[in-house]
Amino acid sequence: MTFRTRPRLSRTALPVAGLKLPPPTPEPGIVHLGMGNFHRAHQAVHTADALRHSPGPWGITGVSTSAARGPRPVLTGMAEQDQLYTVLTLRRDAGVAATVPGVHHPGLVADGQGAEVVAAIGSPTTRIVSLTVTEKGYTFGADGRLDLDDPLVRADLAGGTPRTTLGLIVRGLQHRARSDGAPVTVLSCDNLMDNGHRLRALIDEFVAALPAAERPELQTYVASSLTTPNTMVDRIAPATTDEHRDLVARAFGVRDSVPVPAEPYRLWVMEDDFRAGRPAWEHAGALFTDDVAPYELMKLRLLNGAHSLLAYLGLLRGHRCIDQAVTDELLGGAVESAMREEILPTVPEPEGMPGKAYVTELLDRFANPALGHRTAQVGSDGSLKIPVRWAGVLAESLAAGRVPRVLALGLAAYVRVITADDAYDERALGTVHDGARSRLTELAARASGPADAARLLLREGDLLPPEVAQHPELGDAVGEFAHTLAVHGIEAALRSART
Repeated sequence: MTFRTRPRLSRTALPVAGLKLPPPTPEPGIVHLGMGNFHRAHQAVHTADALRHSPGPWGITGVSTSAARGPRPVLTGMAEQDQLYTVLTLRRDAGVAATVPGVHHPGLVADGQGAEVVAAIGSPTTRIVSLTVTEKGYTFGADGRLDLDDPLVRADLAGGTPRTTLGLIVRGLQHRARSDGAPVTVLSCDNLMDNGHRLRALIDEFVAALPAAERPELQTYVASSLTTPNTMVDRIAPATTDEHRDLVARAFGVRDSVPVPAEPYRLWVMEDDFRAGRPAWEHAGALFTDDVAPYELMKLRLLNGAHSLLAYLGLLRGHRCIDQAVTDELLGGAVESAMREEILPTVPEPEGMPGKAYVTELLDRFANPALGHRTAQVGSDGSLKIPVRWAGVLAESLAAGRVPRVLALGLAAYVRVITADDAYDERALGTVHDGARSRLTELAARASGPADAARLLLREGDLLPPEVAQHPELGDAVGEFAHTLAVHGIEAALRSART
């Protein structure tokens, strides 16, 4: 039987005996913006597990928010499969397990159905609006504030059907303020430090920039009826490939066009500040605390920070996947030393999560070959990720009189990957997407050579805060590594970084 002749995944053709939730799907209570793999492998699974313990109106209406290279096919695939998909849990040595969350209702596409999305957010049955839209979905500028020069932001402020994430959310809140005024929680599940407070600040800035006549009613509603708890989310969920679709077909005998691969590990830490209730996520393993910050800091700097290092250094070493990079003795050793000696001293330990043990666990998770997590995917959008993942470590290390050399090499590697056509084998390893590529490449073209280009991008590339970008010793180190990478290669640079 070929892939195409197998029965399509549906509520009557499941890859496992146990659909997490039997039909009918719970009434919708959550609108989720961003239908990428992470949401479907993390929040959806937590929600299904919670509902098995405590039923309630917490079905999810998913919204595809990316028009360019986003997961719109996911909505099409799910629509053809009774809103179902398979989560493939890929274990390093123990094969694969499959689950089917079964918590989604028919989805919406923001680009083309903006009015419907606003209506869903504004519906009195919606009590949580959650989002995984990545850093770029928040439309903030280099200073972290709402980018009022963004044409889409300006258009959303002027009225009409919104197209940005902030525009959709605020117009939905406006709908609520003008109707029953029911309270709601907006929950960021993205890799941003202090994500709930930052989201709230962006919402407030958006509201403050609206025409004067629209502000008072909405500001009163937001002040009294909206909460935005901080969260930390942790689970590696790589992009779906045909290999994952074939794996579902071979192992379970059904055709699923939109499965999600994921590692066994998952963690969700949140502030328990939900104005209109929530699923019993604690019964699905979620941890509630009054202080999410230590968990966020540890995860952002150690997991995400090391991931970016492995991506850029791995691409230059010719590695297609993260597990190949971390098991490369020279490269993996350099990244481990960065985690233990450069990053860990800047990370406070959350209660019950010793930092050294977390590093050891992360290295084991990165080395899982079943995930096939591509370096080009992890390395994409570095201009938005680097400020979040590396800037804090760099700033604190420099203030303490230390230049973190492996991170400096990481900066030089990023510059080379983004600006040098021959930096890595793009055909074999994949394309690193970055919205700032053209701007950074034009900037690098003004330089006299690789070292000068790296220093120039560090100083003027809007990648890092001024106190880091202008630091002379960091600039010298990044320039030195850029020269070494261009002239002597990645092996010499890795050896130099550890001296």
